[in-house]
Amino acid sequence: MSRIGVFVCQCGNNIASTVDTKKVAEEMSKMPGVVYTCDYKFMCSAPGQENLREIVKAQKLDGVVVSACSPHMHEKTFRKACESAGLNPYKCEISNIREQCSWVHHDKTKKVGTIKSIDLTRMTIERLKKNRPLKNINIPVKKRALVIGGGIAGIQAALDIADGGIEVILVEKEPSIGGNMARLSETFPTMDCSQCILTPKMVEAELHDNITIYTWSEIEKVDGYIGNFTVQIRKKAKYVDEQLCTGCGECIEKCPFKADNEFEMKLNKRKVIYTPFPQAVPNIPVIDAPHCVKIQKDKCGACAIICGPNAIDFKQKDQIITEEVGAIIVATGYQLMPNERFGEYGYGKIKDVISGLQFERLASSSGPTGGEIIRPSDGNVPKSVVFIQCVGSRDEKKGVAYCSKVCCMYTAKHTMLYKHKVHDGQSYVFYMDIRSAGKRYEEFVRRAIEHDGAMYLRGRVSRVYERNGKIVVQGADTLSGNQVEIEADMVVLATAILARDGADTLAQRLGIGYDKHKFYNEYHPKLRPVETVTGGIYLAGTCAGPMDIPDSVSMGGATASKVLGLFSSDEMSREPITAIVNRAICNACWDCLNACPYSAIEKESENDRHGNILRWLAKVNDGLCQGCGICVAACRSKCIDLQGYTDEQVYAAINAF
Repeated sequence: MSRIGVFVCQCGNNIASTVDTKKVAEEMSKMPGVVYTCDYKFMCSAPGQENLREIVKAQKLDGVVVSACSPHMHEKTFRKACESAGLNPYKCEISNIREQCSWVHHDKTKKVGTIKSIDLTRMTIERLKKNRPLKNINIPVKKRALVIGGGIAGIQAALDIADGGIEVILVEKEPSIGGNMARLSETFPTMDCSQCILTPKMVEAELHDNITIYTWSEIEKVDGYIGNFTVQIRKKAKYVDEQLCTGCGECIEKCPFKADNEFEMKLNKRKVIYTPFPQAVPNIPVIDAPHCVKIQKDKCGACAIICGPNAIDFKQKDQIITEEVGAIIVATGYQLMPNERFGEYGYGKIKDVISGLQFERLASSSGPTGGEIIRPSDGNVPKSVVFIQCVGSRDEKKGVAYCSKVCCMYTAKHTMLYKHKVHDGQSYVFYMDIRSAGKRYEEFVRRAIEHDGAMYLRGRVSRVYERNGKIVVQGADTLSGNQVEIEADMVVLATAILARDGADTLAQRLGIGYDKHKFYNEYHPKLRPVETVTGGIYLAGTCAGPMDIPDSVSMGGATASKVLGLFSSDEMSREPITAIVNRAICNACWDCLNACPYSAIEKESENDRHGNILRWLAKVNDGLCQGCGICVAACRSKCIDLQGYTDEQVYAAINAF
């Protein structure tokens, strides 16, 4: 016969205001197998837990039911208390009478809430009688981390993990780490030089003994589970031997051919063999194979002729590098919505309509104009500039209903940069709403308006076209109720922030979720914002959604703390709530394998003594299984059960209703 104790929590007045907890306890004392019941004001308090421990020992309980709040709140609390009293923690169950009874039945007579609480607690007791004493699963952990993306979030994560004594593999798809932050001129609200604060971190990452950097590389394949991932990395051919190259740059000077400069947002041309920017890390040039005459037509080869160390290798091939890691941080960053989608603003037809990142490069001292703000069309200094906000953002027609979060702030920054460089110039900003929520952010916007003379016009732009060498911007000022027409020399579009191209493909390789905009999903947006549903994979920076630099750096540090916590011991202990296969009746239909969202089902052969395969069976990888139960529902032969939620337990609860 079971010896079960039932502890009913009043939760102050949260539960007791609409549930007669004393009556619930009295009714439960009549249940077969229940040897102790009580109601207590705060079961989760230290005295409440201590009382639970004492009763477990004194009454020699073999099962505990706590009727209280959601198991998401205190299931671990009560199971830990039971374990410290010598009871298997999985012989403790929570009956949720707060969220499911008290909070949804506002009845001062307490009748409805009490009856429902009695039913739920009785069902939990019968379920508990079928519980098995489960044991936590111990998984060995490979103490190496992989960071995908070399922007500021990825660099911060890599440095924090490496400083914790853990080896880090940093993978970046571009020829240099730095990400979009390397393109910025200055950063709000402090107006620090972006390169000045970023470059030291880039160099620190390159020189750190615990960090290995693979640039010009992409993730090809990911296998395994938390603590034990096997990752294949495609290191694309640079056609330059990194071991021999000294970074002298003579090959770049001698190259006679040019192509569009992606780093400078195509505002100028770069050589076919190039480094993205002067402070690039690593300072190793890359040959743009599609535009290289030597590779495509076997002509030229000037770079190889001039190279003293003989580092140029036109026969270099892509390499597949396999790394074993215990945790993965995804920090792949963002891209801007292509300006080509905004023909209504003259983009593609009017050369002096540019994006925000293009303006950053014009304002940057290391940019194509040396920091001088000039018109791309004729090189003249613009005396009037119109900044248009929410271009693509908050626009269902463009497929982006969300706010891109940083546009209001960087537009204010742009008006300041413009005024500081063109003292007699005038800037105009068309906006829907000013969203400057952040420390010193509102003051920053007010400074742009009050001290630097930016004229803010609340309204949308309806049309942009050319007239007599000027760009005519037609819009509305809803505050004054007037139509507005401005003749400008340049127009800057604050275009929407998007997830990277291929973000969905990478998510599928990693086995993590993403939303309709292809930003990666957190496990919980409030309580677990840097974790994913796949154990051991974490998110940092704008791959999870639009955010500014401080938030990206914070997320990078947060993911590093998660990884260091995971690596704090040689083995990781996790709950045993996983699927289990009854091998006797498995018919190898593989419905479970196809249904499992975590790739936790494997094919296993059953062999005779001579090694001949007799039949195939489904096997659950406990490291990958997240206990979602989808395989249980998909199995036609009903040979899969979920430990802790077996059919026997579920039916016992239903029959008690």
